[in-house]
Amino acid sequence: MTGEPAFCVCVPARNEERRLSVLLAALATQDLPGRISIALCINNSTDGSLHQAQAAADRWKDRLDIVVDLQTFPEHRAHAGAARRAAMSVGLERLADQPNGVLISTDADTRPPPNWLSANLACIVDGADLVGGRLVLDEAEAISADVAALRQMWDAYWREVRAIEDEIDPSPHDPAPRHGDHTGASLAITAAAYLSAGGVPEQPTGEDRALVIAAQAQGGRLVHPLAVWTRVSARTTGRAAGGMAEDMTRLFDQARNGGPIMAPDFSHWRQRASWRRGQRHDAASVRRLPALETQLPAMPLDMDLRGWADGVERAAA
Repeated sequence: MTGEPAFCVCVPARNEERRLSVLLAALATQDLPGRISIALCINNSTDGSLHQAQAAADRWKDRLDIVVDLQTFPEHRAHAGAARRAAMSVGLERLADQPNGVLISTDADTRPPPNWLSANLACIVDGADLVGGRLVLDEAEAISADVAALRQMWDAYWREVRAIEDEIDPSPHDPAPRHGDHTGASLAITAAAYLSAGGVPEQPTGEDRALVIAAQAQGGRLVHPLAVWTRVSARTTGRAAGGMAEDMTRLFDQARNGGPIMAPDFSHWRQRASWRRGQRHDAASVRRLPALETQLPAMPLDMDLRGWADGVERAAA
């Protein structure tokens, strides 16, 4: 594409010596021309993360424009919220003279495909304020067949949920087909939307989801195109509480135990989509929807995922 807005990739990193070089190599091979601006907040690290960043900056000096913000947060702030906010703040500084710039958040253990940046920016050019990227497990890492199969079950479940939502309460700016991920591992946001939302909140977990909700409350348009995706590590030992590593731990435990895996029945998702549609009586209500939804009671876990998947497989046979 041509005429892309100015952008900066913002990355928090804590003890990511092994994975950081993988991410930076992937950014160096993006299909966009020119240098790629990267704001890297290396925080509370005791390994060689800084050395890896410096080595990458030297190796790809004509391709990657890396600025490192080296931080040691006090214990009460040594969490994902503070680190991501710091990385995004450096990104904002780099976009200071570019009012239409874009901040693109990712994590140090991702490996985006070559069109990741261009796909994100294309959505922004088309009118989105926020772009969520779909997360897929990195195929370069060893993943057992039972874990891979279970991940496929969950993916199929969430596709069914998206289909229910698109049938009952379709979004005019986030059309089907779409995914449902919008985490810090792949989240593009315009600088204007970021500032109006108040930036990344300094909370230990869920800072990325909180940012998205705040931006939507200010009228930000969130999209989930299938063309925007990134690989994430399948590791079970992470750097942030409540992060992807904890999800992977649950997935590995579910695969190992072999017992029933419970999820909300699809009837609950139909009720939720109908509730959401009923709230759309004016623009102000639409903006409040994501925040209001977080206050609803949790859905009961009353459907066996394995049983549902078996039924779908038998019906298809």
